[in-house]
Amino acid sequence: MKVTKQMNTIAGTWLLRMKTPVGTIEAEYHFEEEDGVVAGSATGAGETIPLTDVVIDDEPTGQRVTWRQSITKPLRLNLDYDVIVDGDTLSGESRAGRLPRTRVTGERIGA
Repeated sequence: MKVTKQMNTIAGTWLLRMKTPVGTIEAEYHFEEEDGVVAGSATGAGETIPLTDVVIDDEPTGQRVTWRQSITKPLRLNLDYDVIVDGDTLSGESRAGRLPRTRVTGERIGA
């Protein structure tokens, strides 16, 4: 049986929507892989933020991706994301400290 290494399905550009108590927030996320290491950034509210601690695990329902980021707009928050990638869509949640979890959905908008 031949096993081939699969490219990380998160690689590419994504439009994410976060449903928050103050309304839906959209941001563009870009993930890239180099030598097996995945890095990313998020652009929204007039700032581009690097993602940290990006971890990818293959699960029966798709590829589970977790990461962290710090934002300063509209508030200064440290966010933790946990999503499942299924083809060109993803869904999951984010959390900012003790605040309630926020529903996250997204679709791939570029390679």
